[in-house]
Amino acid sequence: MPAKPVPEKSVIRQYAEAFIIAIVLALAIRTFVVQAFKIPSGSMLPTLQIGDHILVNKFIYWFTDPQRGDIIVFKFPQDEGRDFIKRAIALPGEKVEVRGKQVYVNEKPLQEPYAAHLDRAIQESPFSPRDSFGPVVVPPGQLFMMGDNRDYSMDSRFWGFLDMKKIKGKAFIIYWSWDRDRFRPRWDRIGMVIR
Repeated sequence: MPAKPVPEKSVIRQYAEAFIIAIVLALAIRTFVVQAFKIPSGSMLPTLQIGDHILVNKFIYWFTDPQRGDIIVFKFPQDEGRDFIKRAIALPGEKVEVRGKQVYVNEKPLQEPYAAHLDRAIQESPFSPRDSFGPVVVPPGQLFMMGDNRDYSMDSRFWGFLDMKKIKGKAFIIYWSWDRDRFRPRWDRIGMVIR
């Protein structure tokens, strides 16, 4: 007995199936693999500029723990509807302290070529934790985070430790950068690896 021919799908159905598959794949990639973010503030200057558009690796911390120096996107602990980006400075079990703008981890001064200090004045504790903070020991499962623009960053000095469960991923590349003051792209920043 001859086999019955399989009816051909209509063009509309083929396009609909392709569209649905594309949407499912895009959502899966955004959820589990890579997500795009835009830098809205100057707290990570000079490393990240206002108007940089970055990609974040969302699965890297499934296989490895965060390391000192990683630039991480996370849910802001005081408002989880907002995403923040900062640099990991101290890891679980480490003692961190800031003395006169200098960061110390386990009593050793941290070498930070990426850090910027734009205000020469020293704010004394207890009025502000900006330039004098700690010492504190980072609890298990937590990180101490700081912005590279040290004098203008709302970070762990002000809101405490970051629970690693709130991490969204590690920033790894700038895929687009727009200078809103000059109303033009920053071509030299496109494709830069974030360190």
